[in-house]
Amino acid sequence: MPSLATAGAARLRHWLRAHPTAADTLLAAVVFASVLLGTLLGPHTARHPPGPCFVLLSVAACGCLAVRRKNPRAVLAATSALTLIATVAGRDGPPRTQIATAVAVALYTVAARTERTTAWRIVVVTVVGLTGTVMLIGPPPWSSQENLGLLAWTGMAGAAGDAVRSRRAFIAAIEERAVRAELTREEEARRRVAEERLRIARELHDVVAHHIALVNVQAGVASHVMDSCPDQAKQALAHVRQASRSALEELRATVGLLRQYGDPAAPTEPAPGLGVLDQLVDGFARVGLQVEVAAASTVPGGAGSTASVAGAAAVIGPLPGAVDLTAYRVLQEALTNVHKHAGPGARAEVALLREEYSLSLTVLDNGGGLTPDPPGTPGGGHGLIGMRERAAALGGTCEAAPREHGAPGFRVRATLPLQGRS
Repeated sequence: MPSLATAGAARLRHWLRAHPTAADTLLAAVVFASVLLGTLLGPHTARHPPGPCFVLLSVAACGCLAVRRKNPRAVLAATSALTLIATVAGRDGPPRTQIATAVAVALYTVAARTERTTAWRIVVVTVVGLTGTVMLIGPPPWSSQENLGLLAWTGMAGAAGDAVRSRRAFIAAIEERAVRAELTREEEARRRVAEERLRIARELHDVVAHHIALVNVQAGVASHVMDSCPDQAKQALAHVRQASRSALEELRATVGLLRQYGDPAAPTEPAPGLGVLDQLVDGFARVGLQVEVAAASTVPGGAGSTASVAGAAAVIGPLPGAVDLTAYRVLQEALTNVHKHAGPGARAEVALLREEYSLSLTVLDNGGGLTPDPPGTPGGGHGLIGMRERAAALGGTCEAAPREHGAPGFRVRATLPLQGRS
């Protein structure tokens, strides 16, 4: 039974919220019943029963409450006027301020639906004006219990309406902040997802473009000399195996970034940097690309300069992790482009310059520069874009263009700040 009563009350509230006019009409009937009941139960009813004029005025005042939401100020003015008329008409009898219950409901509605400053002005004018007029022209004495009750009830109705309006505004502000915070959180999540996808795509491109290019060249060599020079074909296939193993290891490390924290299978080896530049150069040397490395440092107390790839990392010194990885990937992509596009017999020159606030990388080749891919080759072209994006992410720059003064070949130059947005 209690559950049925609770369900019925919930359905009734839902229906009343969906039909505000019906709810206000029901409220008007309840207020009229309370006015009539309060009048009949008054101490002076036996000698002075309420007349038809008072009942009609009460019906009119309470009936106005049926439209209190559509025009609350007009309803307040009407109920106040009817209350004054009923008071003046009953001056010769006992005070009948029960009709002011309609004024209290109307005053509550105005205070709950009007801006605070305006609402309080209306409340003060109504309470003071209505109570003062009843005290002056109503049944004596002016300090009767009914007149003081009229002052208290209308004042409390205005205060209750203001409290409800403040609570509604507070809840609306909380809901607005919650919605705004949710939208901001979703936008931030989408931005982070997009940045992470771009970063992983860059890593995968660098790994695949470098190693698959080497595999492609060595596989072509093996296919070309398989019958005439089996030993050379075996050597080329060994290089294919080594390059594919390196590609798998780097792919595994990159995909491992997607593993959850604490996964024991997640990779723990550091990201590649200039410390393994000699391994990168050796990989290109095995496929026939000569790479000369020169490094210099202008930092006070630095290691000076060197023309050996083995000592380049020592000359450059320690770098921030993001700068170290970006420098390695830029060199890897630039040398891969030299190997793919500079033509047979091309050489590459790598120059590293460590300054106090930046690291400069320059890759030169003596080939014919970038050449168009053969017909039927799938489109790509993300290498140069990836280098520029990596440099821009740190606040640096990356340029790729033919060499100056008409010299054959291509030049890639990147400048990475050491104290930028790393």
